[in-house]
Amino acid sequence: MDTQELITLKNKYGIIGNDPALNRAIDMAVRLAPTDLTILITGESGVGKESIARMIHQYSTRRTAKYEPLNCGAIPEGTVDSELFGHVRGSFTGAIESRSGYFEATDGGTLFLDEVAELPPASQAKLLRVLQTGEYIKVGSTKVEHCDVRVVAATNVDLSYAVARGKFREDLYYRLCGAQIRIPPLRDRKDDIYLLFRKFTTDFAYKNSMCKVSLTHDAIALIRNYRWPGNVRQLENFTKYLTAMESEKITPVSEKIELDAATVAQYMPKEEASVPARFTGEGSGEGISQSEKQAIYKALLDLKREIDDVRDKIGTAPLPQSPAPVAFRTEAPEWQDHTEPEPEDQPQEAPEDLSWKKTEDELIRKVLEKWGGNRKKAADELGISERTLYRKLPDDLKKKK
Repeated sequence: MDTQELITLKNKYGIIGNDPALNRAIDMAVRLAPTDLTILITGESGVGKESIARMIHQYSTRRTAKYEPLNCGAIPEGTVDSELFGHVRGSFTGAIESRSGYFEATDGGTLFLDEVAELPPASQAKLLRVLQTGEYIKVGSTKVEHCDVRVVAATNVDLSYAVARGKFREDLYYRLCGAQIRIPPLRDRKDDIYLLFRKFTTDFAYKNSMCKVSLTHDAIALIRNYRWPGNVRQLENFTKYLTAMESEKITPVSEKIELDAATVAQYMPKEEASVPARFTGEGSGEGISQSEKQAIYKALLDLKREIDDVRDKIGTAPLPQSPAPVAFRTEAPEWQDHTEPEPEDQPQEAPEDLSWKKTEDELIRKVLEKWGGNRKKAADELGISERTLYRKLPDDLKKKK
C-alpha cells in the first residue's frame, strides 16, 4: 500500500497516527479483507479495534451486504444464544414471538463480535460450530439453520492465557486466530499522542466555538510520557475536558491558546500502581515493561504492609499464606476454614514468606540503584519512611555506608 492510499484510508476511518505498527495493522486489514477468513483483532480497550473491523467489511466482497457490531460482554449470559442465533415462540418465558438472531440477520454480510472472550462456554461451542459449518439451531427449536456470515472478532484479553486457565475453548481459539491483527497501545505510539491531541482539541473547539488548545514543548513531553492505560479513548476524553476548562470563546483577535506543563499537569490523570492491561501481547510475558513489573511489586508490597500493620494492631495470628503463583492471579484465592489444632499440635510460628522477602529485596535494590544509593529518594518512591526502608534493607546493603 502506497503512502497516499494509506493517508486516504486513515482519513476515511478517522485513524490518526503514523506509527509503523499501526500502519502494519491497517495494511493487514486491507490485504485480508477480500478473503473469507475469520479475523481476530487484538489490543487493549480503547485502541480502535472497531475501526479496523469496519475497514475489513468495506474492503471485502460483502461490502454491499449488512455489517453488524455486537458487544458480547454487554449481553446477559442467559440471553446470549438468543441474541446470536435467535429463538422460536414459547421457547422461554417472555418469548411471545419468534425472533431472528444476529447470524440470521447478517446472512451474506459481516458480523463483528467484540469482547468475544466474554462468551460463556456453551455459547463458545455453538459459535465454533457455526464458524466451521455455517449451521446453528435457534433456541427452543430442533431445526438446523444455515447462514453465510463472515465473522470478525475482537478481544482485549490474551486468549492463549484464557485457554490455559480453562476460560476459553482451545479449539475455538485456534479457529479464530488463524488471521490475527494486533493494534498497538497508545503508550507504544508516543509520536502519535500529540497528533491525536491536536485533532481532538480542534474538533471539540470548533463544535463549541472555542479557541483550540496548543501545548508548549514541556507540556507535550508531559502527555507523551504518560501511559494512557485507556488508550485513544482516554486521551480524547482528557483533551475535551482540558479544552473545556482552559479554553475560552473565540474572539476576533484570539483563535488559539497555548498551555504550559504546569497547567496541563493539573488535569493529568493520577497514575496509580495497578495490574497491567488485560491484553499483554501474543506471547507469554510480552508487553509488560520493567516499570510495570516494578509497579506490580510495589502494589503487592503495599498490600502486605497494610495487612501486617492491621495484624500488629489487633494482635491476631498471621493470615494463611497461599503458595507463590507462577503468574499473577486475577481471581481471589479460595480461603478455607481450618480447625484449631490441639495445644500440643500447635505449629511454631512460620518464618517470613521467602517469596515476599525476595520480591521486597529485589524492589529495594532496583529503586536504590535508580537513585544512586540515595535512601531518602528511594524511600519517597516506595512510599515508606527512611527509617522503615533501613529496617527492610537486605543485610549486605545495611553494611554499606
